[in-house]
Amino acid sequence: MMTDTSDVRPIESRIAERYPTLSPQERRAADALLDHLDDLAIYRAAELAELAGVSKATMSRLFRRLDYDDFTQVREQLRTMRSSGVPVTVDGAPSVEHHVRAETEHLQRVLHTAEPAIERAAELLAASASVTVVGLRNSYPVALHLAQQLGQARARVRVSPAPGQSLSDDLVGLGPEHAAVVVAFRRRPPQVPGLLRLLREEGTPVVLLGDPSGRRLARHGDVWIECGASTQTAFDSYAAAMSVVAALSARVLDRVGPDATARAAAIDASYRLVGEIEAG
Repeated sequence: MMTDTSDVRPIESRIAERYPTLSPQERRAADALLDHLDDLAIYRAAELAELAGVSKATMSRLFRRLDYDDFTQVREQLRTMRSSGVPVTVDGAPSVEHHVRAETEHLQRVLHTAEPAIERAAELLAASASVTVVGLRNSYPVALHLAQQLGQARARVRVSPAPGQSLSDDLVGLGPEHAAVVVAFRRRPPQVPGLLRLLREEGTPVVLLGDPSGRRLARHGDVWIECGASTQTAFDSYAAAMSVVAALSARVLDRVGPDATARAAAIDASYRLVGEIEAG
């Protein structure tokens, strides 16, 4: 009988559920799987059996006890998890060469195709009364850096959510004269569509920055900037997103003009007066 392909329980959860009922040999096999969760997909079933010190038949029986047809189905589940941003290794040991190639492709794609979107976003952010930059989970570091860079070019920039505040605390009351940037890379929390609807209802212009998995959200924003983040390693990379941050902030600085130059100079002078950066 074929197993249920809609079963999305990860392998470690299945092992935990069935572990008390496993035979001693099956437990040895299960322990070996748990010991290699981070790079499970790079092995063959026979190699895993050898690592566990059990027979191939025992390992195959364990997969069936865990509601998989075979190890191929385990590998496919791991690949699906990786494509959604879960940090698991699926293509062997990380290769610096492959990583550089993926990063270069992401950078070339976004900087060659997103120029009109970056220009439109810069226009909105330079002209607005204030800018609120929203970032949750994986997206927060990108949002924080963007807010810091924009703050060099113009006043009234904040990152949300602020410590101790909810999104609604920060977003309610914005309107057409303000602007928001929503950074929404994969593994987004479920409230992102709701906060986009809230901003839309308030008439707040929205710049959306995310990876291809967020493309369905683009209709909720005024500008969509797509940055690749996937790599052949266990973790996503935000190099392309950070490059967009630099390009977008530079365009805002240029659009704000002399006021931005004066603000940046004043901030630099303050750093030195207070001793917040080293001299040099």
